[in-house]
Amino acid sequence: MSQADTTALPSDAPGHAAPERVDIVVAGAGYVGLATAVAIADAAPGLKVLVVDAAPAGVWQKDERASAIAAAAVRMLTQLGLWADLLPQAQPINEMIVTDSRTSDVVRPVFLTFGGEAQPGEPFAHMVPNVALNGALRARAAALGVEIRASSGVTGIAENPASITVNLAGGASVEARLLIACDGVKSAIRAMAGIPVVHKDYGQSGIVCTVAHERPHGGRAEEHFLPSGPFAILPLTGNRSSLVWTEPTREAERLVAGDTMMFELELEQRFGHKLGTIRVEGGKRAFPLGLTLARAFVKPRIALAGDAAHGIHPIAGQGLNLGFKDAAALAEVVVDAARLGLDIGALDVLETYQRWRRFDTVQMGVTTDVLNRLFSNDNPLLRAARSFGLSLVDRAPPLKDFFIGQAAGMTRGPSPRLLQGEPI
Repeated sequence: MSQADTTALPSDAPGHAAPERVDIVVAGAGYVGLATAVAIADAAPGLKVLVVDAAPAGVWQKDERASAIAAAAVRMLTQLGLWADLLPQAQPINEMIVTDSRTSDVVRPVFLTFGGEAQPGEPFAHMVPNVALNGALRARAAALGVEIRASSGVTGIAENPASITVNLAGGASVEARLLIACDGVKSAIRAMAGIPVVHKDYGQSGIVCTVAHERPHGGRAEEHFLPSGPFAILPLTGNRSSLVWTEPTREAERLVAGDTMMFELELEQRFGHKLGTIRVEGGKRAFPLGLTLARAFVKPRIALAGDAAHGIHPIAGQGLNLGFKDAAALAEVVVDAARLGLDIGALDVLETYQRWRRFDTVQMGVTTDVLNRLFSNDNPLLRAARSFGLSLVDRAPPLKDFFIGQAAGMTRGPSPRLLQGEPI
């Protein structure tokens, strides 16, 4: 029995029913967990996949946020048979501009402008409501025979010679060949497995809300680098935009807890008047921001993916897309191993996934950390250097193409087949 947890009982213990047996347990029914389950079930229908989630049934339907889906992730969702259902609610990002200013500045000069295509006719990203994305993944999982159990968080794990026993809330247990942890940045499974992390608290929170405005946005995304942190305006369908507004945590909590009218007045100072009158739609929430990197992505019978493996600052808008890369890479490694008759939970198999994803993840984590420290301040020397650097990139087409490729998820080096729009 693993030292990570001693609550699991052997399947032949007197007085205890034998645990249910599946091939793979995916812990977490967010986008990364569901995408991983769907990708595996789609390519290897002979593998029995079970998704367990700590949240009660229906909680996902209350998520009012939206996410930026990079072009590479769109290719994956298309290959998995999801994108056609999402397209009516997906807003392409046709253009992106970057400014560096103070909140009090009347004029905010544009230092950097990106065209919105990864390839001709292919926007580098789309904005998609979280409820639509989660709903489409759940429907596809059901069509593939993947069961999703709500209120079934993992409470204990125990490694066996050829399997892992997973204890669930309520007393049930499942025996699997592989446990995939997609249970968030505060992953309980990561802690049970004894995997250490590197963590840095930024003392910032990201305020997320949806804004309705008078004039059309034309598919333009904007990122204003303000002294308190980035303020991103991301287009949604109709005359609406999704906001990710970074402030020191105490200020963010004050803004979210305060009166809606005062919140909108503060918002207007940052949003500006270019799209006419604005008003907040739905709720507003603040999420603490930090950098969390797992020191290992795998152990025997366990693989971490998504926020369980890495939590980064949203300054580059790549958190979800890093998770989709994890899903595509892990699914490919697991399916290829199954086709070869290998043990899908063996460490040597899982280390292939770790080698594939860890460097890219650490690189993105370090990059977002540096960008946040560079742009979330009002130092005059740094402001001058930032303005010069942004203007230089704007005048260098090869550099702009490189950054568009990064934003679209078209990274250099070997890429999982799903992210190229190909089947596993």
